[in-house]
Amino acid sequence: MDRMNELAQRDFAHIWHPCCQMKDYETLPSIVIDHGEGAYLYDVNGNSYLDIISSWWCNLLGHCNPKINAAVKAQLDKLEHVIFVNFSHETAIDLADKLVNILPKGLNKLNFADNGSAAVEIALKLAFQYQHQTGHSEKTRFMCLSEGYHGETIGALSVGSMDLFAQIYKPMMMNNIHVEAPDCYRCPFNKNRECCECECFKYAEEAFANYAKETVAIIVEPIVQGCAGMRIYPPLYLKKLRQLCNEYGVLLIADEIATGFGRTGKMFACDHADITPDIMCISKALTGGYMPMSIVCTTDKIYDAFYADYNEGKQFMHSHTYAGNPLGCSTALAVLKILEEDKILEKCQPKAEYFNNLLNEAFGNHKNIGEIRHINLINALELVTDKQTKTGFDGKLRIGYEIYKKALPHGLLLRPLGNVIYFNPPLNIEEKDLEKAVRLAKIAMDEVLG
Repeated sequence: MDRMNELAQRDFAHIWHPCCQMKDYETLPSIVIDHGEGAYLYDVNGNSYLDIISSWWCNLLGHCNPKINAAVKAQLDKLEHVIFVNFSHETAIDLADKLVNILPKGLNKLNFADNGSAAVEIALKLAFQYQHQTGHSEKTRFMCLSEGYHGETIGALSVGSMDLFAQIYKPMMMNNIHVEAPDCYRCPFNKNRECCECECFKYAEEAFANYAKETVAIIVEPIVQGCAGMRIYPPLYLKKLRQLCNEYGVLLIADEIATGFGRTGKMFACDHADITPDIMCISKALTGGYMPMSIVCTTDKIYDAFYADYNEGKQFMHSHTYAGNPLGCSTALAVLKILEEDKILEKCQPKAEYFNNLLNEAFGNHKNIGEIRHINLINALELVTDKQTKTGFDGKLRIGYEIYKKALPHGLLLRPLGNVIYFNPPLNIEEKDLEKAVRLAKIAMDEVLG
């Protein structure tokens, strides 16, 4: 038995992997990774895999980036962890200073946590308590967009609209208001995202007219609905939503966990619309995929509603053991330094155009590719059975999963989102690796679709 098989069997014996059916591992065992470098992962047998999805979108600057490695090593010899109540450390303070300078204007207060779902839970609780403490205890529900995804804890599921994750837990979940989201590929108004006036915003207006009096906040993934298949919508929608929230006294929560730190071509997706949410959640690329960390960013208006003598009972009683972890903070500082000094976002623009052109040349005329949508280096290929009717494949066929399986032996890591094959590589990926990704994806797709 080779080392891969031996380790995969040991893995299967005890490890319950996330977001999958473990029975699949009988025919597709775990690929045991030994090390990573740049855009590549290498298994214990020496096979390489081009990680074109940044290992669930968080690996912003490549695996084992030397500059980030150095920052972690330096921090490790100084301070690994400290309780974050009545104690702090210089690395967290430095990170806070840096973030406040690049966040949408007005987001001045930062509450640290350890993962994206936890950040969403904090955001929901902050918003709820804020409304209660400012005289609006009648506001008890949340709005969210259809096909939205905000994590898998119960609160986060309650403001999501993906039945794949939430259906069985609905008896446990909050009764929230689900607003029809923009779907530019299947626009009910026969418009396109490049020149529409967001006619679909009427659904939000109707929901606010009916439910705003009881609504605490609306939470959205700005510009890109990731888990829905990288559904991209116009910045104008966000502008209108910010105005609507102001009009009705509803808080706006921006879930930038997947879109932050340059993924959409600007530092944050909200920057495309030049808006400031009341609360913003950040994670994933924050630490370049190195350390579990998230931060909930709020305005002074939110913070001030909690600022009082202890006996007034207005404090936010929520904590995480690893809040403000020094190792996480050091990686985040290193990420921000690389983005700034290496001018990563500026270099991305021509690379993103090149990559999208490659994909259009390879798949633009494919009989089963309904749309190739993109923003910066994020690209998504929506698989359909009929391009005219835009009919998707039956979910039971698991077409995306079949393409994923075919790509692996060729050395390409594609993780599908239902009928959508997406690309979300490190921002500093080289053009030759983008070319390789397209070539290998085409091979895998042809093997499945012909």
